[in-house]
Amino acid sequence: MKAIVIHAAKDLRIESAEVAAPGPGQVRITMAMGGICGSDLHYYNHGGFGTVRLREPMVLGHEVSGHVAELGEGVTGLEIGALVAVSPSRPCGACGYCLEGKPNHCLNMRFYGSAMPFPHIQGAFREQLVVEAAQCAPAGNLSAGEAAMAEPLAVCLHAAKQAGDLLGKRVLVTGCGPIGALCIAVARRAGAVEIVATDLAAFTLAKALEIGADRSINMGESPDGLADYTADKGHFDVLFECTGVAAALGAAIPAMRPGGVIVQLGLGGDMTLPVQAMTAKELQLRGSFRFHPEFHTGVALMRSGLIDVKPLITQIFPLDRAVDGFDIASDRTQAMKAQIAFA
Repeated sequence: MKAIVIHAAKDLRIESAEVAAPGPGQVRITMAMGGICGSDLHYYNHGGFGTVRLREPMVLGHEVSGHVAELGEGVTGLEIGALVAVSPSRPCGACGYCLEGKPNHCLNMRFYGSAMPFPHIQGAFREQLVVEAAQCAPAGNLSAGEAAMAEPLAVCLHAAKQAGDLLGKRVLVTGCGPIGALCIAVARRAGAVEIVATDLAAFTLAKALEIGADRSINMGESPDGLADYTADKGHFDVLFECTGVAAALGAAIPAMRPGGVIVQLGLGGDMTLPVQAMTAKELQLRGSFRFHPEFHTGVALMRSGLIDVKPLITQIFPLDRAVDGFDIASDRTQAMKAQIAFA
């Protein structure tokens, strides 16, 4: 069995790995597709992010789908050959946060492809993977590529939950990578009456319009592009901040209505916040981190046709061209979501 292993920045290798037989309550998955995520790119381009650094070789990947190849003892509801989306979220179910109903904050979280703990949590970019049956969401009428989009969609569904009621709201999305674009799709499905998207790349802004934004603004070409929305103390009720860049948040604050909600998804590092302006407008800053039950919800929304992620899948590379896939995925002038095909 082959796996995609990162050793250091720009040192990505296809290596052999072993796979065990599934135990009770587990299934063995023959991997079909894996999406390259921003965190994968941080490991590939920089060897980590912030204080999280690679300290040993690690299999990358957590946005995956595949076909059920073998059922462990006691597994029901899944059939051999069925396409499933595989959730990378594996909370322990026993710590204080899990028992409080906050599994995304699990103290013993085992999230695929994470260098946060040591030893690292090995990822899912491999030809075969044994998982818990509960991680598998049947994805019958979807393509393998669509099913592999369930993880980033779940991130955005959790963010929408943090934002609260979006029906009739005016929404601003800063940063139109995959997460920003999916926030647009989710906000539109949740009833937002107006959605404006900002970014620095024409390619991603075009995708934002394709997936449901009413207007896109290139802040690189028009640094004052949000000026039209600052009259009478602001225009937007909700901001999904998907860049993690202080300048993007700072430019958005004057366009926010008093009492508005900022949902921070971008994890670019520590940010200097315009606290005085936020205080004067009584803005609410809400973090959004990972997901858990939203994973199965996202698959259901895609299967029913309520959310269409196909426009965001821009490239698919075979396993033996994984390095090319990572290089393209880093280029926002031509890639939204690049994926690796394992079969």
